[in-house]
Amino acid sequence: MSITPTWQMKATIWELLAVSLRYPDDTLAQALASGDWTQAALEIAGALNLSLPEEFTTYAQEAQELAKGEDGLDILRGEATRMFISPYKPACSGYETMWRAEDDGVKPLLFVNKHAMAVERFYRSCGLKGAEGTNDPLDHIGSECEFMQFLACLAAGAQRPEGVPADEDFPGGSPAAAYYAFKSQHIDKWVPRFSAKMLKESRTPFFKATSILLTAWLEADSE
Repeated sequence: MSITPTWQMKATIWELLAVSLRYPDDTLAQALASGDWTQAALEIAGALNLSLPEEFTTYAQEAQELAKGEDGLDILRGEATRMFISPYKPACSGYETMWRAEDDGVKPLLFVNKHAMAVERFYRSCGLKGAEGTNDPLDHIGSECEFMQFLACLAAGAQRPEGVPADEDFPGGSPAAAYYAFKSQHIDKWVPRFSAKMLKESRTPFFKATSILLTAWLEADSE
């Protein structure tokens, strides 16, 4: 592999992060319990030349043992709710709106905040109503990771779905340019802080391991 990661690998790590940061389901719990999640994360990190600290493997192994228990999925879901989507005060909000509104010094309003609307406009400019495969609000961390996966797939030459514009009609004139534009305009504005707080606030090893992987990738991914 060249020094610059291939677009296929970029798509692969964003896919893993999207799966990891959506609301936990049986598929995720089974992948954790079997060790498949850890193996995939380590293989992808190796292919991308990411430097992961020893704590990553420790947390991943602890997450595997937790997922093997009868209540493993319930624990993951409870922590995801407490951390990201609590209707009261989440420990680490999973919505761009919540972070950017605080930066602006205004009351956050999901869906109608200017940042959420900017995310929606960007998706539409690339031929999407939202990140595919999820019902999360468009500025949810899982949705934004899946959108980055979508752009990386197109940059890699994947067949484009119906309704997706020609390369020259993407923001910046190509899917690759759109990828870095969305990263600079949205991902870079809040996800590094989100990831750091996820590591600090999580009470379960899985989200700590995910945070370490996400932070390492954000630091490595550049034009």
